[in-house]
Amino acid sequence: MIEVFSSTSCTLGEGAFWHPSRKHLFWFDILGMRLYTVDAGKERFWEFDECVSAMGWIDHDRVIIASASGLWEFDIETGEQSYLAALEADNATTRSNDGRADPWGGFWIGTMGFNAEPGAGAIYRYYQGSLRKLVSNVTISNAICFAPDRSCAYYTDTVKGKIMRQPLAPEDGWPVGKPELFLDLSGEDFGPDGAVVDAVGNLWNAQWGASRVACYGPDGTLLQEIAVPTPQVTCPAFGGADLSTLYITSAADGDLPAPAGLTFAMATNAVGQLEHQVEI
Repeated sequence: MIEVFSSTSCTLGEGAFWHPSRKHLFWFDILGMRLYTVDAGKERFWEFDECVSAMGWIDHDRVIIASASGLWEFDIETGEQSYLAALEADNATTRSNDGRADPWGGFWIGTMGFNAEPGAGAIYRYYQGSLRKLVSNVTISNAICFAPDRSCAYYTDTVKGKIMRQPLAPEDGWPVGKPELFLDLSGEDFGPDGAVVDAVGNLWNAQWGASRVACYGPDGTLLQEIAVPTPQVTCPAFGGADLSTLYITSAADGDLPAPAGLTFAMATNAVGQLEHQVEI
């Protein structure tokens, strides 16, 4: 049964992330410019001066955070942050959106227009101190996640409705060859949002407008649906002691009433992957 994990209503809850070392869930309210966690049963938050959306862990105290203008090293204990790289800092139209670390220690991050301007965004990879653009002409970047066998990355442009599978080089994780279509949801009345891949390779996708998280096998077969009691479902993450709890963020965009914008949790029979450690 799905339960409320946090009753804090986020305008745009996103970036659900289970920290493997701290064993806490973190999540963002992108438009609220806040990062949240629950530590020893008490909710904490940090406020920023611009939109923040996604993170990866560097070590116990330090994480990488993507903001509207850059990538930052952030210390959870002290609140100090240091600049790592510009992320479309000269473009006031865009902000960061979905992101996740890959198995090689790289950090993938997507951007989008504040008003979802067509083709304004892109997908990048930060690796060994430099940022490289991988995908251009993206409207709403989402579903960045990685197969447990390191064979591929997944991503989508939500407005196009197609989740793509990008083969990766085994030695360093850079894309090799062209992306392939993994799942075509373009004919549905919802949009694929954030996603995560579990330990056996199933992809769990939050679906904006569908009030659900859907689980697909490695061949794209729909295996399971988890109903969420609000339509704007944004991002799943596996966590908990055995990585079998599925955490789910949501949005109250457009002043939707509660439980819109709350963060949920549900016990599953699946086991997630540990989030990969970022090497900066």
